[in-house]
Amino acid sequence: MTDIPSPNTPAGTLPLGVLLRGLLWAGTTVAIFSGWFVVTRFGMAHHMGVWDVMALRFGGGALLLMPVLLLPAHRLPARAWAEGLLLAVLWGGPFVYLVALGLQLTSVAQVATTTPPLMPVFAGLIGWWLLREKPGLPRLIGYGVIIAGIATLFVSQLQARGMPRLDGVVVLILAAILWALYTLRFRRSGLNAIQAAALICFWSALFFLPVYYFAGLSHLNEAPMQALVFQMVYQGCLMSAVAIVTFNRAVTLLGAGAAAAIIALIPCLATLLAVPFLGEVPSLVDAMATGAIALGVIFAARPTPSKPAQTAP
Repeated sequence: MTDIPSPNTPAGTLPLGVLLRGLLWAGTTVAIFSGWFVVTRFGMAHHMGVWDVMALRFGGGALLLMPVLLLPAHRLPARAWAEGLLLAVLWGGPFVYLVALGLQLTSVAQVATTTPPLMPVFAGLIGWWLLREKPGLPRLIGYGVIIAGIATLFVSQLQARGMPRLDGVVVLILAAILWALYTLRFRRSGLNAIQAAALICFWSALFFLPVYYFAGLSHLNEAPMQALVFQMVYQGCLMSAVAIVTFNRAVTLLGAGAAAAIIALIPCLATLLAVPFLGEVPSLVDAMATGAIALGVIFAARPTPSKPAQTAP
């Protein structure tokens, strides 16, 4: 599409149509990810382990997106396959494993209020450090507000549930860093949204599924059929195909900084969904902290001119 900006296009010059489409793609990603943490934890409560979740996600995604890689019309050069391998390392198996491990060690609330909100902060700071892309004052203010909101939620959860496991928190921070690096790298990869999603699933499945099978890591036969089908649809289709594509489109249209910032809305949406579906009404402190994160996103996602990238990560 001719109206898709290049990686070096100043964000402040985005046409209105591109901006609106980018926000739509980002919003779809937020909606899918908001449910992913709950769905993954649900699977683990029904006799599935971390390895089963990864197998369903990347095995299903690889099958669904394989035509993108095999059809002659979509034939990719060797460099694209190598780039896809790097993206798979950043946002494929290692990322899913860290998030799933974090869910086992902490809680859905802890994961949702740690990894997604921290990802845009790391993306902005790493981009500033490696790519010399100074975020600008509004975006820096947004990052500060997001961090303040996360800290408030952490203290509130600490008072309500006790101290979370430190190793679980470290795992979630590492997941946020991998996600941030992926966000910065994808827009410079030369791949479109669907190609990147297909390559991530392909490489992740290629390296993981043989180990999963021959090492006897599967517990899928112990899971109820309804839970198994539900996980296959959500993990293999929505997460591996739809969410990766929608997030990649958002990064392409909005830029890494703005798209990453919008992802910080995940805990806000998850909190709202918990009211009608789980009957969990947030405390006043939690509601205020969630509102602060949303306010930080508004600042952090504002289009601001940036310098051209000088160094690729």
